[in-house]
Amino acid sequence: MKTNMYLNNEKFIAGITMKDETEHEDNNMALHVCETPKNVIENRKKLASFLDCDLDTFVCANQTHSSNFHRVTLNDKGRGAERMNTAIADTDALYTYEPNLLLSSFTADCVPVIFHSEVNGLIGVIHSGWQGTVKEITLKLFEHLKQVEHCNPSDLHVHIGAALSQEKFEVDEDVYVKFKHLGYTDDFIYYNDQTHKYHIDNQQTVKKQCELAGIPSDQITIDPTCTYLHPDGFSYRQDKLSGRHLSYIMKKSD
Repeated sequence: MKTNMYLNNEKFIAGITMKDETEHEDNNMALHVCETPKNVIENRKKLASFLDCDLDTFVCANQTHSSNFHRVTLNDKGRGAERMNTAIADTDALYTYEPNLLLSSFTADCVPVIFHSEVNGLIGVIHSGWQGTVKEITLKLFEHLKQVEHCNPSDLHVHIGAALSQEKFEVDEDVYVKFKHLGYTDDFIYYNDQTHKYHIDNQQTVKKQCELAGIPSDQITIDPTCTYLHPDGFSYRQDKLSGRHLSYIMKKSD
């Protein structure tokens, strides 16, 4: 199972699956973009086996580039694991305190955010494509965790997963203006005079949102793998029919 592992200790396991030509549909993990659901379910079963859990521990959302998030409970166990119609609707971030639930997020260029707290055992995943970043889904979720869940941001560790690099994330003025309006993105944008395109670093923008929420910079890591340039990356920009990576985190039982 080809995966970039970000964390594996006695308490947590986290990472992102990568494209693998030896697996069904190149190791595509998403039911919403697949040739046949059976292939994706086989890939997920292999991932479950690799992570020493069962497919029914997966919790998946129907992602819509929203800023909506959901606190996962044991009642959500297995949602979206084998069928799209059981996934958590209209949601782009999941968090839980429960052990033995594999929180899942699907991306092909978008920024996946995986986080955990060593102090209270909180875990979560966020899907932040450029629309989610502009809607500040990461910042909104962390503000919610501070205010509603009374979580101390200095206890959080964040892994920003493989995504489209700044070199390959070129946009027109309409998207540039949306990022510019955030007020803290100037350092993460450059203009290409030849192509008349703006290039935005979505990973660094998301990192800034984590820092604005109070998470210490040295507790945030960024996977430098570009989903467009790296052979193990699924890229929607490069191939509209591309599969999806699955970013995951699970809290192990005590």
